[in-house]
Amino acid sequence: MKKIMIFGAALLLMSSCGLYNKYERPDNVQTQGLIRDIVSDGDTLAVAPEDTASFGNLPWRSVFTDPQLQALIEQGLQKNANLQNAVLSVQMYETMLKAAKLAFLPAIQIGATTPTGSISTLYTDPSVTTKSYSIPVSASWTLDLFGNILSQKRSTQMQLLGMKDYQMAVRAQVVSGIANAYYTLLMLDEQLAIVTSMGQMAKDTWEMMQLQYKLGRVRSTSVQSAEAAYLSTQTQANDFRRQIRSTENALCLLIGQAGQQISRSSLAAQSLPTEFSTGVGVALLQNRPDVHNAEMKLAACFHDIQTARSKFYPSITIGASAAFTNNNGVLNPGKWLTTLFGSLTQPIFQRGALTANLKVSKLQYEQAFNTWQNSILQAGNEVSNALVNYNGYDANSKLEAQRIEVLSKNVDDTQALYQSSGSSYLEVLTAQTQLLSARLNKVTNDFNKMQAVVSLYTALGGGGK
Repeated sequence: MKKIMIFGAALLLMSSCGLYNKYERPDNVQTQGLIRDIVSDGDTLAVAPEDTASFGNLPWRSVFTDPQLQALIEQGLQKNANLQNAVLSVQMYETMLKAAKLAFLPAIQIGATTPTGSISTLYTDPSVTTKSYSIPVSASWTLDLFGNILSQKRSTQMQLLGMKDYQMAVRAQVVSGIANAYYTLLMLDEQLAIVTSMGQMAKDTWEMMQLQYKLGRVRSTSVQSAEAAYLSTQTQANDFRRQIRSTENALCLLIGQAGQQISRSSLAAQSLPTEFSTGVGVALLQNRPDVHNAEMKLAACFHDIQTARSKFYPSITIGASAAFTNNNGVLNPGKWLTTLFGSLTQPIFQRGALTANLKVSKLQYEQAFNTWQNSILQAGNEVSNALVNYNGYDANSKLEAQRIEVLSKNVDDTQALYQSSGSSYLEVLTAQTQLLSARLNKVTNDFNKMQAVVSLYTALGGGGK
């Protein structure tokens, strides 16, 4: 009874030292005020809004509703090389975890040596022959009284969870990358159409200038300026065609196929969410794969500290061995020779290695905490930027729409005045150039607004099934 009480007291003491403790999230992590108010320039949302249907939790099919885009995302999730490698990495860590769990079981092997057999005769009496054989089998079991194997298994579990987070992060990158490339193509298509239309207008102006020159109403410089404006639109059109081909190749790489033309709809046909329930704060710790991955690395470091502490305690191993043998001819044939053994190894002086290992483990834990905290702040920063970008580009797009309306009327009026000699050729070219710039800016702002939606979805931990 005395021995049992001593043993129980020792286990209680070891438990209080943290050898068997599970990881718990530190309460000193900063999660408040992560997202700046998008209305006020100086305010920060001190308290995260209650979230029941976070935009970041929506399945990607509910965000990206274009059927052609959905087909591309499906193909990317199946064939993207980076995502396939991430899946294989998860499988490797799952195998490592299985091996860590099996460490609690006894190790059985056919002895420390291979089965042996021999025949010998006496030099003095060759008629006397001695036959010997031995087929050894041994088993050993390390008693995990001090949590060494347990903490290593828990550390491997945290690493597996972290690798699964990495897989989800890659998955979100694939979804957002395909969406951004698709929307880029739609933007370039629209810009090419605008430049082509404006090119025709510039050509009409050039031809009108040529006619006016023949009639002696304008100088040759007017014709030259009009021709230069037309050639400028052709250069822009060629540049947009080049960008379209390059973007198609990049998108094909994301979905795991050779470069080819991508079937797509139009920019005007897109329908993306316009109101967002962001669900920031503590929820962001679980939704963002990279943030959760950083916390799992912190948890792994926590268990590494426990492993380092357990090295200070004895290592206890028990085992047994048996051999089907005649023990060099002494025993009758076919007998089992068995042995039971036990060992206790207590580290006394390891030249400071154990103490240094524990100190390094604690410092690595502090590094992991700092990395985790910074990933939380970075996530909040990305959400803030995405919200600000969306609102800014949306406002600019509305202003550009008003500007286009004004400039379109201005082009019509200057052309009418020019025909009646009420305005100069320079006013006509300036009005057309401003209209072209406004229309291209409107398309760019619409694209940037879509890109902000994609960025916000990813920043909130998107990429769900």
